[in-house]
Amino acid sequence: MHVLIFGGAGFVGLNVAQGLLERGHAVTIFDAAPLPNAAQRAFADHGDRLHVITGDVTDERAVASAIAGGCDAVVMGAAITAGPERDAADPERILAVNLLAQVPILQTTRSSGVRRVINLSSAASYGASGQRFAVLEETMPCEPVSLYAITKFASERVASRLSDLWQTAVISVRLSAVFGPFARGGGVRDTPSPQALIAACCARNEAALLDEPGEKDWVYAVDVADAVCLLLEADKPQHRLYNISNEATFTAEAWGRSFAQGRPGFVGRLATQGETPSVPVFAPSRGRLSTTRLADEFGWRARFDCVGSAEHFGRWFDQYGRG
Repeated sequence: MHVLIFGGAGFVGLNVAQGLLERGHAVTIFDAAPLPNAAQRAFADHGDRLHVITGDVTDERAVASAIAGGCDAVVMGAAITAGPERDAADPERILAVNLLAQVPILQTTRSSGVRRVINLSSAASYGASGQRFAVLEETMPCEPVSLYAITKFASERVASRLSDLWQTAVISVRLSAVFGPFARGGGVRDTPSPQALIAACCARNEAALLDEPGEKDWVYAVDVADAVCLLLEADKPQHRLYNISNEATFTAEAWGRSFAQGRPGFVGRLATQGETPSVPVFAPSRGRLSTTRLADEFGWRARFDCVGSAEHFGRWFDQYGRG
């Protein structure tokens, strides 16, 4: 396949791109941000099947041109993961990128005969419901609160409605708390994962002191990429919405300790009394996302647990991430 990824220079998009390239597919990354150095080095062996377009997802002409250039599938991954301050300061831009840009993409994929579209949504869609249920299934009611959560939930509903009306293949996936290769702070992500911040502390030769344990169904970005690739390649998926998560929960602190093993002098742990935390966890409690749909239909389960993801990421970090 040739897959076009909007928001492809974001860290989830880059993991999806790498997964597709390793499976032999061609990838076009469309993003306003340049390809980071780590991705340029990691993708060097796939240069003939990788194309990069610099453009804004709200530019309808650029979007239409990218799709019309020829692709078999599209991943909609452009998003602003905004915190409260950005919600208050720039709601128009958040809505434009996270929701309104979706419609021209879907219109053009329909007219161009694109076989499948994957919409990257979020566990944030569950909103307040996540506080009331221990396990969150795709059929449960959603009560999103933040603009990011509201736009993600709305993007699912818009995609589903237009897919019904147009008889097109659009699938939304709700991603749990994702971390892993290529993650970085700033830009369009106001709350980077604690794992990314732990790695940043290591790169600066500073102790990573967490402000809370941060127990959650953290899911490794490589697992997310595997699930998205599976849904892109599948013949006829049975559903239009799937959760992508980890069956087990673990703490960001446990991950930090695992990552620190084998790195003499580096510390990743909870801040003790009198110490100033250097890693805000940003992990409000919520129920775990059920992945029964993916497991029952495709046999998919996340491969990386706390220790396995720390070991895999550690190898990636030593090769690509220290810069």
